[in-house]
Amino acid sequence: MKLMKTASIYLLLMLCVALCIFPFLYMFSLSLQSDADILSGVPILVPEMLQFSNYVDIWQKAPFARFTLNSFIIAGGITFLHLIFDPLIGYVFAKMDFPGKRFMFVAILSTLMIPFFIRMIPLYVLTARMGWLNTYQGLIVPFAMSAYGIFLMRQFIRPIPDELIDAARLDGCSELGVYWRIVLPQVRPALVTLALLTFVFQWNEFLWPLVAVSTTEMRPITTGLTLFNQEYFTQWNLTATGGVILFIPSLLLFLATQRYFVRSVMLAGMK
Repeated sequence: MKLMKTASIYLLLMLCVALCIFPFLYMFSLSLQSDADILSGVPILVPEMLQFSNYVDIWQKAPFARFTLNSFIIAGGITFLHLIFDPLIGYVFAKMDFPGKRFMFVAILSTLMIPFFIRMIPLYVLTARMGWLNTYQGLIVPFAMSAYGIFLMRQFIRPIPDELIDAARLDGCSELGVYWRIVLPQVRPALVTLALLTFVFQWNEFLWPLVAVSTTEMRPITTGLTLFNQEYFTQWNLTATGGVILFIPSLLLFLATQRYFVRSVMLAGMK
């Protein structure tokens, strides 16, 4: 009975894994198909002739190198700003007392309940009036920090013993020195997790670049792939090829930081 229960659980887990992986496998299959395979109208999982040339053609049929550079600049810039502001604000809310602290923290968290579609219109108007449309600063600065990042860092900073911080202050360490030398080293797994989640989210961001960018040269990969969607024909093989390329940096980043990510999840579960 116990063996059947275990087998059923594993079977269910394998089914869930297959459902999760299948879309990616089919995207990879599409990226290796020719135009004739796409136009046949019959779903093909394993093409007879693998068109690896699609991974070369995509760089020639569109400024894909510029799209990739833009994506790295935008996602990397936003991630860098998050690593500066989110831990600093989280430290203030975790270890300092000041009037209106609770109200301000709740106000920041309440922004998580506001859909981006509602904030997008005033954000677009503000960005336009500042002359930042179709610029890197217009794509980066509005997302320099996030309520989720502030909350995440506050939760990891709170368990740090106050006695450790007070001892550093008694030794003559400045408040910024306490933050830099005492607090940040203690929350390194959380910083890596914040960087991973922020980069992956911004790397795959589509809506704001679609609204704020009007020239081909400023497009990231996500909106650059729309160039393969024509009025009467969509080059699904090249679109899928771009999707695979879009996925690779996120995968490599996760593989490089997974031990910190797992450690942060474990620490969060013990708190």
